[in-house]
Amino acid sequence: MSANSADRLPLLDVVLVKAGRTKIRYTGELLTDDGTRLAVRAAWAGSGVRDFGFVRFEPGDVFTEYYWRDRWYAIKEVRSATGALKGWYCDITRPAVRSGPELVVEDLDLDLWRSADGLDVRRLDEDEFAESGLAETDPEAARAALAALDELESLARGGDFTALLA
Repeated sequence: MSANSADRLPLLDVVLVKAGRTKIRYTGELLTDDGTRLAVRAAWAGSGVRDFGFVRFEPGDVFTEYYWRDRWYAIKEVRSATGALKGWYCDITRPAVRSGPELVVEDLDLDLWRSADGLDVRRLDEDEFAESGLAETDPEAARAALAALDELESLARGGDFTALLA
């Protein structure tokens, strides 16, 4: 075993599930797990560039992702390959579940973006959420998802958003 291998962070497979199917699976480095919140660092796992118009995710981008076992969202800090902060992409999810080397997160379609300067805060995919039928099939989860989006938006617009990540 080399000296450097002792310095490596443990790996964790992140599995993002949507509508009962695996949307994406990728491996990241587990930075912390305090029993409630986990932090994972991973390279952009998408293929090629994803241009949202207000931000581009591209090869070389690094995501530091925060997941909670007791909250209905995940926050992903996005940095370019040079380390420049692009902003935070927030997924509304069911609370994360870790089982050994795997972290499973169920995406509930709602998202929030906050730019690095905090001036651009936008709710995303509310139409997809409405079309998902969650309000009919699981009204309690739908209410929790909308409450989580409202909470994140409030924090992103003027609350102590970055305190969530400290």
